[in-house]
Amino acid sequence: MRRWRHESGLQLALLLGGLLIAAPFAWVVAAGFRTQISLLMGEVWFTPTLSAFEEVLFSKTSDFLLNVRNSTLIGLASTAIALAAATFGAWSLHRMRWPRWWVHALLLWALVLQMIPPVALAGGWFVMARAVGLDNTLMGLILAHATLNLPMALWMMGVFVRDVPQELVEAARLDGASTPTLLWRVVLPLVAPGLAAAGVLCFVFSWNEFAAALNLSMRQTATVPVAIAKFAQDFEIRYVQMAAAASLSAVPALLLLLVAQRWIVKGLTLGAVK
Repeated sequence: MRRWRHESGLQLALLLGGLLIAAPFAWVVAAGFRTQISLLMGEVWFTPTLSAFEEVLFSKTSDFLLNVRNSTLIGLASTAIALAAATFGAWSLHRMRWPRWWVHALLLWALVLQMIPPVALAGGWFVMARAVGLDNTLMGLILAHATLNLPMALWMMGVFVRDVPQELVEAARLDGASTPTLLWRVVLPLVAPGLAAAGVLCFVFSWNEFAAALNLSMRQTATVPVAIAKFAQDFEIRYVQMAAAASLSAVPALLLLLVAQRWIVKGLTLGAVK
């Protein structure tokens, strides 16, 4: 009986926590189906309408589909760069003969860089991007997002690269495998769960990033978070359009997390279990 009460209390607490987290998102989704007048009047019962979604997706003054394309390209490219750099960096740190103090110093610097707010780096990125002609370009945003996600990816991939059995590496070396062949045929299949977990997190963080995108983009290169923020104008805040765009922007990330949930959990826990 005591165990049943404990489990019931735990499940109830988890349920309440889930409701508290989901309630704001549900309110935003519901707001997207309202009219501006209904929302501002605070009506509890309202007639759902798709006018806000139609305006966001199909209005001639809306660039939301272009913003979705930009966010997708930036997320995929920055994730690929971050994963490649993190995998090679983790292999170098944990498998090559670097002094231990150098390895710890580099990982500490990566941790410090991860804790710096992106808005604190946005000004420097803008100056550097303008100096090399990458301001207001997708490539500038790709490099910025890859830089933001690299520390996290380096720490995650370091756990999996470090746990690759040394016997397999030595056996591959004895068979004459070069370093590229070793990485492609031996290491990458073993660290695939870590790549999946780090890749999903990098893409989601890139999709939601706002500070760098706001400073390094204009209308043709803006991402989804920047597009949502532009619904708040000087003399008008278009609440229902903002809610509709926010609801639509959550769909790709939610689908990706649902599809890759098994790999994410495996990737985040495998290193600890080992």
